[in-house]
Amino acid sequence: MTKQNASPRILAIVNQKGGVGKTTTAVNLATALAAVNKKVLVIDFDPQGNASTGLGIDAANRQLTSYDLVLNDIALDEATQKTVVPGLFVVPATIDLSGAEIEMVSLMRREYRLKQVLDTNAQGYDYILIDCPPSLGLLTINALAAANAVLIPLQCEFYALEGLSHLVRTIEMVRTNLNPELGIQGIVLTMYDKRNKFTEQIEQDVRGYFGDKVYTSVIPRNVRMSEAPSHGKPALIYDMRCAGSKAYIQLASELLKRERQTQKELTAA
Repeated sequence: MTKQNASPRILAIVNQKGGVGKTTTAVNLATALAAVNKKVLVIDFDPQGNASTGLGIDAANRQLTSYDLVLNDIALDEATQKTVVPGLFVVPATIDLSGAEIEMVSLMRREYRLKQVLDTNAQGYDYILIDCPPSLGLLTINALAAANAVLIPLQCEFYALEGLSHLVRTIEMVRTNLNPELGIQGIVLTMYDKRNKFTEQIEQDVRGYFGDKVYTSVIPRNVRMSEAPSHGKPALIYDMRCAGSKAYIQLASELLKRERQTQKELTAA
Protein backbone atom coordinates (compact mmCIF):
# COMPACT_ATOMS: atom_id res chain seq x y z
CA MET A 1 0.00 0.00 0.00
CA THR A 2 1.46 3.36 -0.98
CA LYS A 3 1.62 6.24 1.42
CA GLN A 4 -0.77 8.22 -0.79
CA ASN A 5 -3.45 5.55 -0.31
CA ALA A 6 -2.67 4.56 3.27
CA SER A 7 -4.97 5.54 6.09
CA PRO A 8 -3.45 7.72 8.80
CA ARG A 9 -3.36 6.92 12.48
CA ILE A 10 -5.84 9.26 14.13
CA LEU A 11 -5.21 10.26 17.75
CA ALA A 12 -7.69 12.30 19.78
CA ILE A 13 -5.97 14.39 22.45
CA VAL A 14 -8.55 14.60 25.18
CA ASN A 15 -9.09 15.83 28.70
CA GLN A 16 -12.34 17.39 29.87
CA LYS A 17 -10.42 19.68 32.22
CA GLY A 18 -8.92 22.86 30.80
CA GLY A 19 -5.40 24.01 31.51
CA VAL A 20 -3.79 20.57 31.54
CA GLY A 21 -1.44 21.06 28.57
CA LYS A 22 -3.72 19.49 25.98
CA THR A 23 -3.12 22.02 23.20
CA THR A 24 0.56 22.32 24.07
CA THR A 25 0.80 18.56 23.69
CA ALA A 26 -1.06 18.55 20.35
CA VAL A 27 1.11 21.30 18.85
CA ASN A 28 4.49 20.10 20.07
CA LEU A 29 3.93 16.38 19.62
CA ALA A 30 2.81 17.08 16.04
CA THR A 31 5.94 19.18 15.49
CA ALA A 32 8.18 16.43 16.85
CA LEU A 33 6.52 13.85 14.58
CA ALA A 34 6.94 16.13 11.56
CA ALA A 35 10.61 16.53 12.46
CA VAL A 36 11.14 12.80 11.86
CA ASN A 37 9.55 13.03 8.40
CA LYS A 38 6.00 12.11 9.30
CA LYS A 39 3.27 13.98 7.46
CA VAL A 40 1.03 15.29 10.22
CA LEU A 41 -2.31 17.10 10.39
CA VAL A 42 -3.60 18.87 13.49
CA ILE A 43 -7.35 19.37 13.58
CA ASP A 44 -8.13 22.22 15.95
CA PHE A 45 -11.46 21.09 17.41
CA ASP A 46 -11.50 23.55 20.30
CA PRO A 47 -13.52 26.77 19.80
CA GLN A 48 -10.77 28.70 21.59
CA GLY A 49 -8.56 28.07 18.55
CA ASN A 50 -5.36 27.94 20.58
CA ALA A 51 -3.73 25.21 18.50
CA SER A 52 -4.29 27.36 15.40
CA THR A 53 -2.62 30.32 17.11
CA GLY A 54 0.24 28.17 18.35
CA LEU A 55 0.88 27.00 14.79
CA GLY A 56 1.01 30.55 13.42
CA ILE A 57 -2.46 30.84 11.84
CA ASP A 58 -3.76 34.38 12.38
CA ALA A 59 -7.44 34.80 13.19
CA ALA A 60 -7.90 36.75 9.95
CA ASN A 61 -6.71 33.73 7.95
CA ARG A 62 -9.27 31.23 9.22
CA GLN A 63 -11.94 31.50 6.55
CA LEU A 64 -12.59 27.75 6.39
CA THR A 65 -12.32 25.85 9.65
CA SER A 66 -13.18 22.67 11.51
CA TYR A 67 -16.70 24.09 11.88
CA ASP A 68 -17.09 23.87 8.10
CA LEU A 69 -15.81 20.29 8.11
CA VAL A 70 -18.60 19.03 10.34
CA LEU A 71 -21.45 21.33 9.30
CA ASN A 72 -20.87 22.57 5.75
CA ASP A 73 -19.72 19.34 4.08
CA ILE A 74 -16.47 20.74 2.71
CA ALA A 75 -13.51 18.53 1.82
CA LEU A 76 -10.65 18.23 4.28
CA ASP A 77 -8.08 19.84 1.99
CA GLU A 78 -10.29 22.94 1.56
CA ALA A 79 -9.89 23.79 5.25
CA THR A 80 -6.28 22.63 5.60
CA GLN A 81 -3.42 25.13 5.83
CA LYS A 82 0.35 24.82 5.88
CA THR A 83 2.18 25.79 9.07
CA VAL A 84 5.65 27.12 9.79
CA VAL A 85 6.76 23.51 10.28
CA PRO A 86 7.56 21.51 7.10
CA GLY A 87 5.29 18.48 6.85
CA LEU A 88 2.84 19.82 9.46
CA PHE A 89 -0.62 21.05 8.47
CA VAL A 90 -3.59 22.37 10.43
CA VAL A 91 -7.34 22.73 10.12
CA PRO A 92 -7.92 25.88 12.20
CA ALA A 93 -10.80 26.70 14.52
CA THR A 94 -12.69 29.84 15.48
CA ILE A 95 -15.27 30.67 18.11
CA ASP A 96 -17.95 29.67 15.57
CA LEU A 97 -17.21 26.09 16.55
CA SER A 98 -18.81 26.74 19.95
CA GLY A 99 -22.24 26.61 18.30
CA ALA A 100 -21.56 23.40 16.41
CA GLU A 101 -22.76 21.05 19.15
CA ILE A 102 -26.21 22.63 19.16
CA GLU A 103 -26.37 22.68 15.36
CA MET A 104 -25.36 19.03 15.07
CA VAL A 105 -28.03 17.76 17.48
CA SER A 106 -30.70 17.46 14.79
CA LEU A 107 -28.42 15.91 12.15
CA MET A 108 -28.38 12.27 11.12
CA ARG A 109 -25.39 10.32 12.44
CA ARG A 110 -24.36 13.41 14.37
CA GLU A 111 -21.61 11.54 16.25
CA TYR A 112 -19.91 10.61 12.97
CA ARG A 113 -19.69 13.99 11.23
CA LEU A 114 -15.90 14.21 11.61
CA LYS A 115 -15.35 10.53 10.90
CA GLN A 116 -17.20 10.81 7.58
CA VAL A 117 -14.83 13.57 6.46
CA LEU A 118 -11.68 11.74 7.56
CA ASP A 119 -12.75 8.39 6.10
CA THR A 120 -12.96 9.91 2.61
CA ASN A 121 -10.39 12.73 2.61
CA ALA A 122 -7.49 11.93 4.93
CA GLN A 123 -5.26 9.64 2.88
CA GLY A 124 -1.63 10.65 2.62
CA TYR A 125 -1.10 11.70 6.25
CA ASP A 126 0.84 9.53 8.66
CA TYR A 127 -0.80 11.02 11.75
CA ILE A 128 -3.83 13.16 12.45
CA LEU A 129 -3.98 14.71 15.92
CA ILE A 130 -7.34 16.11 17.04
CA ASP A 131 -7.08 18.81 19.70
CA CYS A 132 -10.39 18.40 21.52
CA PRO A 133 -12.27 21.00 23.59
CA PRO A 134 -12.11 20.80 27.41
CA SER A 135 -15.46 19.02 27.70
CA LEU A 136 -17.04 15.67 26.92
CA GLY A 137 -19.74 17.06 24.62
CA LEU A 138 -20.63 16.23 21.04
CA LEU A 139 -17.43 17.67 19.55
CA THR A 140 -15.29 15.39 21.70
CA ILE A 141 -17.59 12.46 20.97
CA ASN A 142 -17.07 13.15 17.23
CA ALA A 143 -13.31 13.06 17.77
CA LEU A 144 -13.50 9.80 19.72
CA ALA A 145 -15.73 8.21 17.09
CA ALA A 146 -13.20 9.15 14.39
CA ALA A 147 -10.01 8.21 16.25
CA ASN A 148 -8.00 5.02 16.41
CA ALA A 149 -6.80 5.87 19.90
CA VAL A 150 -6.81 8.48 22.65
CA LEU A 151 -3.86 10.35 24.10
CA ILE A 152 -4.60 11.84 27.52
CA PRO A 153 -2.54 14.73 28.94
CA LEU A 154 -2.85 14.61 32.73
CA GLN A 155 -1.81 17.47 34.97
CA CYS A 156 -0.05 16.41 38.16
CA GLU A 157 -2.58 17.82 40.62
CA PHE A 158 -5.04 16.65 43.27
CA TYR A 159 -8.19 16.10 41.20
CA ALA A 160 -6.39 14.45 38.29
CA LEU A 161 -7.40 10.86 39.00
CA GLU A 162 -11.02 11.78 39.67
CA GLY A 163 -11.36 13.47 36.29
CA LEU A 164 -9.44 10.71 34.57
CA SER A 165 -11.84 8.02 35.76
CA HIS A 166 -14.75 9.98 34.25
CA LEU A 167 -12.90 10.30 30.94
CA VAL A 168 -12.09 6.58 30.88
CA ARG A 169 -15.79 5.77 31.37
CA THR A 170 -16.62 8.03 28.40
CA ILE A 171 -14.00 6.28 26.25
CA GLU A 172 -15.48 2.90 27.22
CA MET A 173 -18.97 4.16 26.33
CA VAL A 174 -17.78 5.31 22.91
CA ARG A 175 -15.99 2.00 22.35
CA THR A 176 -19.16 0.07 23.20
CA ASN A 177 -21.59 2.17 21.19
CA LEU A 178 -19.75 4.05 18.44
CA ASN A 179 -16.18 2.93 17.82
CA PRO A 180 -15.25 -0.62 18.88
CA GLU A 181 -11.59 -0.17 17.89
CA LEU A 182 -10.97 2.88 20.10
CA GLY A 183 -8.16 2.41 22.61
CA ILE A 184 -5.99 4.46 24.94
CA GLN A 185 -2.67 5.13 23.22
CA GLY A 186 -1.18 6.58 26.38
CA ILE A 187 -1.39 8.98 29.30
CA VAL A 188 1.22 11.71 29.53
CA LEU A 189 1.92 13.53 32.80
CA THR A 190 2.13 17.29 32.22
CA MET A 191 3.18 20.33 34.25
CA TYR A 192 5.49 18.05 36.18
CA ASP A 193 7.47 19.65 39.00
CA LYS A 194 9.99 17.24 40.47
CA ARG A 195 10.60 19.62 43.39
CA ASN A 196 7.04 19.05 44.55
CA LYS A 197 6.56 15.91 46.65
CA PHE A 198 2.86 15.94 45.83
CA THR A 199 3.70 15.63 42.13
CA GLU A 200 5.61 12.45 42.91
CA GLN A 201 2.61 11.07 44.81
CA ILE A 202 0.26 11.76 41.90
CA GLU A 203 2.72 10.09 39.52
CA GLN A 204 2.89 7.00 41.73
CA ASP A 205 -0.90 6.81 41.95
CA VAL A 206 -1.42 7.17 38.19
CA ARG A 207 1.32 4.67 37.30
CA GLY A 208 0.05 2.28 39.97
CA TYR A 209 -3.47 2.34 38.53
CA PHE A 210 -2.80 2.53 34.78
CA GLY A 211 0.56 0.77 34.57
CA ASP A 212 2.28 0.87 31.20
CA LYS A 213 -0.48 3.02 29.69
CA VAL A 214 1.41 5.94 31.29
CA TYR A 215 4.31 7.22 29.21
CA THR A 216 7.75 7.16 30.75
CA SER A 217 8.25 10.68 29.35
CA VAL A 218 6.87 13.49 31.52
CA ILE A 219 6.36 17.11 30.49
CA PRO A 220 7.86 19.60 32.97
CA ARG A 221 6.60 23.04 33.86
CA ASN A 222 8.58 25.30 31.57
CA VAL A 223 8.51 29.06 30.98
CA ARG A 224 9.79 28.87 27.40
CA MET A 225 6.93 26.59 26.43
CA SER A 226 4.37 29.05 27.79
CA GLU A 227 6.02 31.87 25.81
CA ALA A 228 6.01 30.07 22.46
CA PRO A 229 2.30 30.45 21.49
CA SER A 230 2.49 34.25 21.71
CA HIS A 231 5.10 34.05 18.94
CA GLY A 232 2.92 31.78 16.80
CA LYS A 233 5.42 28.95 17.03
CA PRO A 234 5.58 25.51 18.66
CA ALA A 235 8.04 25.38 21.55
CA LEU A 236 10.24 23.06 19.49
CA ILE A 237 10.71 25.86 16.96
CA TYR A 238 10.81 28.69 19.50
CA ASP A 239 13.46 27.03 21.70
CA MET A 240 14.41 23.49 20.78
CA ARG A 241 16.86 23.25 23.69
CA CYS A 242 14.42 24.05 26.50
CA ALA A 243 13.38 21.27 28.86
CA GLY A 244 9.82 21.18 27.51
CA SER A 245 10.94 20.75 23.90
CA LYS A 246 13.28 17.93 24.85
CA ALA A 247 10.44 16.24 26.73
CA TYR A 248 8.15 16.34 23.69
CA ILE A 249 10.89 14.91 21.48
CA GLN A 250 11.19 12.02 23.95
CA LEU A 251 7.40 11.64 24.01
CA ALA A 252 7.26 11.44 20.20
CA SER A 253 9.95 8.75 20.22
CA GLU A 254 8.02 6.77 22.81
CA LEU A 255 4.74 7.19 20.91
CA LEU A 256 6.30 5.94 17.68
CA LYS A 257 7.68 2.91 19.50
CA ARG A 258 4.20 2.12 20.80
CA GLU A 259 2.74 2.65 17.36
CA ARG A 260 5.18 0.17 15.83
CA GLN A 261 4.14 -2.39 18.44
CA THR A 262 0.47 -1.70 17.71
CA GLN A 263 1.04 -2.24 13.99
CA LYS A 264 2.80 -5.53 14.70
CA GLU A 265 -0.17 -6.69 16.77
CA LEU A 266 -2.64 -5.63 14.07
CA THR A 267 -0.62 -7.43 11.40
CA ALA A 268 -0.38 -10.56 13.52
CA ALA A 269 -4.13 -10.54 14.10
